[in-house]
Amino acid sequence: MKSEKLSSKLLILSAVIVLTSLGSASESAEALFDAKCAVCHSKARPTDMSKVTAPALMGVMRHIKMEYPQKDEAVKFMVDYVLDPKQEKAICMAEKIQRFGLMPSQKGIVSPEELEKIANWMFDNYPPADFQGMRRGRGMGRGEMQ
Repeated sequence: MKSEKLSSKLLILSAVIVLTSLGSASESAEALFDAKCAVCHSKARPTDMSKVTAPALMGVMRHIKMEYPQKDEAVKFMVDYVLDPKQEKAICMAEKIQRFGLMPSQKGIVSPEELEKIANWMFDNYPPADFQGMRRGRGMGRGEMQ
């Protein structure tokens, strides 16, 4: 009888630990974004554009998903680009690069492992389903002007 109660308690405790760690994995990715990326990239559309230093996450992810609709490819691109951004890799509109400049490398600021967590979270959560962006068509990325 005591052994059954102990086994039952251990099973419940194990389930709580597993569920807690699954929930905190997502939170830790968002917390990493807040600590490492939100210094420049806002999660919501900014209301005061005069203080914006980089494109908002919604627009960034819209362009990434247009170019890389598969999650694994998108994550690989984001990790590579954030650590080694180059004009020829950029998929944003040329106007964004003209306005904000090319993103500086985050090498030494964020690790590839942290970036992978952040990128997975970003892909899973952005942009919101109802997000339209400023322009609705394709063909505006890769630094091309229309």
